[in-house]
Amino acid sequence: MPKRTVNVLLVEDDEVDVMNVQRAFKRNCIDNPLYIANNGLDALSMLRGSDSEPPSVPDHRRLVLLDINMPKMNGLEFLQELRQDASLKSTPVVVLTTSDADQDRLEAYRLNVAGYILKPVTFATFAEVMASLNQYWALCEIP
Repeated sequence: MPKRTVNVLLVEDDEVDVMNVQRAFKRNCIDNPLYIANNGLDALSMLRGSDSEPPSVPDHRRLVLLDINMPKMNGLEFLQELRQDASLKSTPVVVLTTSDADQDRLEAYRLNVAGYILKPVTFATFAEVMASLNQYWALCEIP
């Protein structure tokens, strides 16, 4: 089966969590490109580009790993904006957060997330979650 690259945009403001994702990718030999945005506004800019610049994240086979609690534009606000944009609304999003609040989970699923995952406490478990996600998106037909 040929390797199909997935362009992963991690939307996360916590530097430790960013490093954990990077470490988990390395530990599991996940070589998909990883792009990082610190909040929803930055993520939208990276996905849309501007009049003079193309998107920072390639516009094919992309997946967003999204935290909920962030400054400027939180994850749910980002999702609302993403789903209203005709060119971005089909982008798969997996929420990866510490928020166990029912209202966050319900709102995320209302906005058509592909999954809602609570960040594991230990790095070993976190690395296993990243490995499972990698296997999942390798099988998925992502636009």
